[in-house]
This record gives sequence, C-alpha cells and structure tokens, in this order.
Amino acid sequence: MTRSAQYLTDADGLLRTGEQGLWPRATAFLIRLALESCLDDYWRRVQPGVERCDTRTQILCLTHYRGQETSRLAARAWAGLSRACHYHGYELSPTASELRALHNEVGALLSRLSS
Repeated sequence: MTRSAQYLTDADGLLRTGEQGLWPRATAFLIRLALESCLDDYWRRVQPGVERCDTRTQILCLTHYRGQETSRLAARAWAGLSRACHYHGYELSPTASELRALHNEVGALLSRLSS
C-alpha cells in the first residue's frame, strides 16, 4: 500500500468513528498528506525533479501532463483542504460530509495519477 493510500485509509477511519475533539482537522490533514504524497509519487515517476516544487506548481504542471480535468480536480481538492486545515477562531470545523467529499476527490485523483 502506498503512503497516499495509507493516509486515505487513516482518514477514512477517523471519518467513520467521528469521535469528539480534533478529528475534523486531523482528517483534513491526513487527506492533504495523501494529496501531496500522491503528487510527489506521480512526479517522481513521470518527471523527476518536479516533486521538489511547491504543491501549487505541481498542480499547475498537471495541466500539461494529465489534462485540464485532472488539474482542476487537484486544484479543487487542494483549495478545499487548505481551507479545512487552517484554523480560524470564527469558523466552524469542516463537517463530516465536506471531509468525505474531499476524501473522495483525492481518492479519484489517486486513481487517475497511479494509472
């Protein structure tokens, strides 16, 4: 099992239990780690060296290598996860359904980039 898949499995476990406390942010961080790891693994295989760039640059490069649709999926997931991971005292934590949607998007991206 790849690191990306393991992060998604761990996040899925947190989503299923939904214990009180910090689980929403912890889940968001695990999903974000899965996205970052997935991109790093993809670039190591396809174009070594790009994995050293920041995540935003890697997502922009996806347009050339995997097409607009894959790049947009990654950008949408990255934006949602960035918002979910940053704590703001005046905002609520992300909901389980929001996190599940992000989990599904990253899972779809993992499938696309591993083929």
